[in-house]
Amino acid sequence: QVQLVESGGGLVQAGGSLRLSCAASGTIASINVMGWYRQAPGKQRELVATITSGSSTNYADSVKGRFTISRDNAKNTVYLQMNSLEPEDTAVYYCNAELFAPYSGYANYWGQGTQVTVSS
Repeated sequence: QVQLVESGGGLVQAGGSLRLSCAASGTIASINVMGWYRQAPGKQRELVATITSGSSTNYADSVKGRFTISRDNAKNTVYLQMNSLEPEDTAVYYCNAELFAPYSGYANYWGQGTQVTVSS
């Protein structure tokens, strides 16, 4: 059974930094894309950043220059370094992975979410 477990959320003042981590566990053959999404109260879930197995990255315009996504393929882990945080970044952040598992094929998996709150 594949699981994604996030950590690193919390409360921070505007201008501060946080680092999120997400580790994929279980019987995994390969992971294609890993990414972070977020959902603020009353809003739809939106893309924050993604990274491929070859380390190609994609960012939402709202976080470019402030957030950095990276991954450790040996550990099946993706990170999100968030700097210069703004109150508008407050949301539940979800990890996502597009991966191949031997017994279930290609599928999309989500973590349980971690709360990030930025105070003004």
